[in-house]
Amino acid sequence: MDESVGTLQFTTIGDIIKKHREQASLSITQLSNLSGVHKGVISKIELGDTKRPELRTIKAISHVLEIPYQKIVAHYIDVEKRVETLKELLLEAVQFANEPLVSKVAIKLLESPQEDTYNAIEQLYLLTKNLTDTAFQLLLYKIIAQYARERGVPPYVAKSLLQIYLIERLDLKQMEDSFKAGEKILYYVDFLSQEEKTTYYFRMGLQAFAIKKYKQCIELCEAGLALETTETELKARAYLAMINSYYFLDNFDAVQRHLDVFEKFQYDFVADATKTTRGIVKARLKEFHPAIPLLRRCLDEVDKDIKIHVVIELLDAYFQTEDMDSIAELLAREEEFLPDSPQTPYKHVSIGIYHQLKGNYMMRKGHFDAGISSYVTSLQAYGTVNAKEEIIKCTADIFSHFSNNLKSTDSHFADMIHLVAILVKIASPKDA
Repeated sequence: MDESVGTLQFTTIGDIIKKHREQASLSITQLSNLSGVHKGVISKIELGDTKRPELRTIKAISHVLEIPYQKIVAHYIDVEKRVETLKELLLEAVQFANEPLVSKVAIKLLESPQEDTYNAIEQLYLLTKNLTDTAFQLLLYKIIAQYARERGVPPYVAKSLLQIYLIERLDLKQMEDSFKAGEKILYYVDFLSQEEKTTYYFRMGLQAFAIKKYKQCIELCEAGLALETTETELKARAYLAMINSYYFLDNFDAVQRHLDVFEKFQYDFVADATKTTRGIVKARLKEFHPAIPLLRRCLDEVDKDIKIHVVIELLDAYFQTEDMDSIAELLAREEEFLPDSPQTPYKHVSIGIYHQLKGNYMMRKGHFDAGISSYVTSLQAYGTVNAKEEIIKCTADIFSHFSNNLKSTDSHFADMIHLVAILVKIASPKDA
């Protein structure tokens, strides 16, 4: 194929078809027989008499002539105004993963003279919501948000910003940035439906907890609880995040008070979480005599998904009581409680804390290789969610143990270099 034909920029669909047909040495009649398109239709398209041919016609002709479909579509949308056809073209552009073409078709759809602005935005929004490719969802929601803002349609500014937030919050390394973006939705929150508001407050509350904004977590969850009148799993999980926030703020009275409400939710994780939290509070209050037996029972009884949190509290209690034998016994049961596939930032951080504590124990017992291995795993877990505060604490433990064991430092110099390399990698930009 002549490259000049494939790169025409200023021509019509008819010109492109004619050029490719002639280059293929096909008559209009031959092309008609091969494509199933009437020769009169082909002739009118080539002559420019048909300014807006049917999409199925163009598909059939371009297939026979081996015209790059994305190229002919780029010309086709210049004359196409029908919303349904533009929606079809948009879906196909997504399928081809052609970002510039997706953007161009989306703007064309929004500017269609056949729909008023609100309806055009609504149609593109609904189409975007049904896509499975989150990258293109993100692209289209951003186009909708900007277009709706410029045209003074705040409901779809709000809806699109919410969807953008719900996608971007899933990037565990960018939680601080996506949370800040989510805060901007507060200016538009009154334009959201009650269901969307509830989702927004609860999801923001959960993320606030994950990035240790405990007071904001409580405020956001309370705003969602004031709106949600039915029992949902998201509501229960938001309630638990609020309880945990009170815990980290050392407001144990509030923890106990809200646990009495939380334990009435009818979800599998609720009973385990309630029992575990009560034991953890006792440990935090240094009531080790009742706390340790309660936590040990929890370890045997609760679902594996939350065992890691029980183990961390037990390890901390054992360190404070200098019960090294119980720590060794607990570490030997590692396969029972380490999560198989952590999904939340809180879970990744918990895995990091566990391996950090394990590293501390191994170093205290003189098992330097095992200690280093645990520290490496800890740093990697923290790095997954960019947990800077935990990385700093783990680093302090590492250097403290190496400085306290100067005799081992020379023989483990290479290991120290390896740990520093991991720290540098964690601190580097995501795409570096």
